[in-house]
Amino acid sequence: MEVRHATSGDADGIGRVQEHGWQAAYRHVFPVEELDRGGFIQVARWRDRLAHPPSGWSTFVAVTDERVVGFASVGPSRDEGALGELYAIYVEPEACSGGVGQALLRRAEEQLGTEYDDATLWVLEANPRARAFYEHAGWVPDGERKADERWGVRAPEVRYRKRLR
Repeated sequence: MEVRHATSGDADGIGRVQEHGWQAAYRHVFPVEELDRGGFIQVARWRDRLAHPPSGWSTFVAVTDERVVGFASVGPSRDEGALGELYAIYVEPEACSGGVGQALLRRAEEQLGTEYDDATLWVLEANPRARAFYEHAGWVPDGERKADERWGVRAPEVRYRKRLR
């Protein structure tokens, strides 16, 4: 497995991984018929974001046999100045527990640590597997919460924080 900076050519793979991740991890949160319908990840948006990343953004992909099996995106916090943020990390469900997520998280933390002392991430409160993954890597809940609506469901999220340097 190789972890490298993503290019706009990785957009289809990133979209596939993200959609499969949602379909596997959020069936108990969001309507199954919406998840199963697919097409809810905007690959064109990924392609544009990778070709012209917002200031400070970096996206990494994990590639096995020339196939994207995971990705992570990081950059400046959307909540607080002087903090970095892990925006997203997803791994193909069949590649979970194989070290892909750990490799991506390490690379994301390394990148964030070049610019920030601390970073945050948001995770669905009802995603115990992801929360355990982050906690095992030293991330801790910081008490902040929010709930965005999607498909008529307000899904509570909790914010985690980690000291990087």
